[in-house]
Amino acid sequence: MTDTLKRVISYARPYITYLIFTVIFAVLGVGLSLLVPVFIGDAVDCCIDKGSVDFGDLKKIVTELAVIVTASGIFQWLMSLCTNKLAFLTIRDLRADIFNKLERVPLKYIDGHTKGELTSRVINDIEIISDGLLQGFTQFFSSIMTIIGTLIFMMFINFRIAVVVVIMTPLSFIAASKITKASHDSYMKQSKLRGNMVGLAEEMTGNQKIVKAFVYDERAMERFDRINKDYGKIGVKATFFSSITNPVTRFVNGMIYAAVGLLGSLGVIGSVGFIGTMTVGKLTSFLSFSNQYTKPFNEISGVFAELQNAVASARRVFDVLEEEEVSDDSDKETITDCTGDLSFDNVRFSYNPETELIQNFSLDVKSGQKVAIVGPTGCGKSTVINLLLRFYDINSGNITVSGKNINDITRDSLRSQFGMVLQETWIFTGTVAENIAYGVPDATREQITEAAKSVYAHGFIKRLTDGYDTVISEDSGLSQGQKQLICIARIMLMNPPMLILDEATSSIDLRTEHRIQKAFTRLMEGRTSFIIAHRLSTIKNSDTILVMKNGNIIEQGSHSELMNNNGFYAELYNSQFAT
Repeated sequence: MTDTLKRVISYARPYITYLIFTVIFAVLGVGLSLLVPVFIGDAVDCCIDKGSVDFGDLKKIVTELAVIVTASGIFQWLMSLCTNKLAFLTIRDLRADIFNKLERVPLKYIDGHTKGELTSRVINDIEIISDGLLQGFTQFFSSIMTIIGTLIFMMFINFRIAVVVVIMTPLSFIAASKITKASHDSYMKQSKLRGNMVGLAEEMTGNQKIVKAFVYDERAMERFDRINKDYGKIGVKATFFSSITNPVTRFVNGMIYAAVGLLGSLGVIGSVGFIGTMTVGKLTSFLSFSNQYTKPFNEISGVFAELQNAVASARRVFDVLEEEEVSDDSDKETITDCTGDLSFDNVRFSYNPETELIQNFSLDVKSGQKVAIVGPTGCGKSTVINLLLRFYDINSGNITVSGKNINDITRDSLRSQFGMVLQETWIFTGTVAENIAYGVPDATREQITEAAKSVYAHGFIKRLTDGYDTVISEDSGLSQGQKQLICIARIMLMNPPMLILDEATSSIDLRTEHRIQKAFTRLMEGRTSFIIAHRLSTIKNSDTILVMKNGNIIEQGSHSELMNNNGFYAELYNSQFAT
């Protein structure tokens, strides 16, 4: 816990000025509030007896009391303002760091966690840190100042009764510490279940059409109910421990208040000599200080309960920040003039060390060749692309582009040589023009329009409400085919030296696909192209067709050559046209 708190505090260090002002305003605000019981006691002593009230002094005391209360309120407001600035700026930096971290972690980390869980860490967990750690600082510091201040005032009023109060105080700390320790594990489990719940909810709501189509509603509800019930059970347990802290400390505080009232009354009537004498006004002040003294212990116990939850959330956030990053390659060579020659030399790779996938994969591709990769699902087609673009690093072997090992080239410059259209479309929230210009942000409207026309997307774009300025998103009502046309237009605009088409026309009707194939044919002229396709009719004109199975190339050649061999490719091709 200590290390986690230190890391959170390190994020607040740049804004130490706000912390200093927080302390100053807290001292002034709490200090003035501690004067209130003194003036109230003096006011009580002004009322000596029936018909014997010193209204002159009483008026003066009330006026001074009003000024003190107003000033105390202003200083406490300024303290809260500084604390909020400190908290918001700190959390802003922490959230920016975790988002940037997610941009730098290996792709396997993103693939290994649900989007909902990662979103929960970026948003929910950081909000909990803000509330539990940073916002709680004001309450904690004010409470400590109040305890010290009231103790000093009580010592001046009646040292002996103050000692009794101090002796009874540790009971609150003992009770709070025992309960806090018991609640820590519960909050850790609760934080983990919260991430699982958010992940499942995001997954189900983001794929409602699939859920409905496969009548998965009830099973989804059952899964959510199981997590929700577990979350409820552990939440009740955590809340129970944190909730009993306050009543227990209040009970102890009540005992202290009763003891002060009893001893103080004896002092007023003078029946117990060792207590000393007290006026009614002094007793009133002492009781107020006693109440102020014990109240912060309740607040501190509440802060400790929130602290457990916040530390658990902070630990989840720092777990992400501690993940291994993709190695920095800024010192490596930048490739700018790519010829398009590619080579795989005895490449081996597996996502899981226990399960081999690609073994001894070798391939030479010359500049301008169209290479199609076909094979059953899971044979490693898309994995070859992942390795080529260094989304994953190979276990052994070599991959070269234009004669240069891709491990000796910066990732950014390597990937900039490829234009890629995936089977899964991705549209971000923004205008149509911004989506098309994703890879070329400084493109002119004429260039954007020309790219859209080349893939036959201009027609439906002009029919949108605001044309190219229409704001779209994944849920904006565009068909899958329309989204894919926009994605293909991105590549047309980039005009890269090499292309990767991973089922690029799978969601487009045959007529439009025929047109786009013509556009791709123009685009692929003189460029090395990798085409992954399940519809084998779309890759008949490829220079080389690689047939993969279980991570290996089992056949290689042109369409006519492979058909004449009457092997696995011929079997796949004929199965698509079987009646």
